[in-house]
Amino acid sequence: QEQLVESGGGSVQAGGSLRLSCVGPRFAYPGLCMGWFRRTPGNEREGVASVYIDGGSITVVDSVKGRFSISQDNAKDTVYLQMNRLKPEDTGVYYCAAFWIRGGSAPICSNWGAYNTWGRGTQVTVSA
Repeated sequence: QEQLVESGGGSVQAGGSLRLSCVGPRFAYPGLCMGWFRRTPGNEREGVASVYIDGGSITVVDSVKGRFSISQDNAKDTVYLQMNRLKPEDTGVYYCAAFWIRGGSAPICSNWGAYNTWGRGTQVTVSA
């Protein structure tokens, strides 16, 4: 089974930045969607950003748009989540996830419920 490994979490003051990394399955596999999720205190896990590896189509949810960005490095089979201007409410556990688009289906990587391969998560703590 494919495994995802996140890194880059930590503690930062409000206004600071962190970059999370996720080493994923081989990007050579067609139809791969990679996404970042988070679980903040008192809330359910939510999708934050996604990318379609083959086509580069990107989604960033409105709550973090303009502050967070997702990117990929195909040579390293790695997806990044760049988080800028962090706020205390961004505190939580951040997860990397993946799923493969079924043949012939539209590559909608923001279909958050489709993700079926997960990393263990990395803690992000933003202090006021």
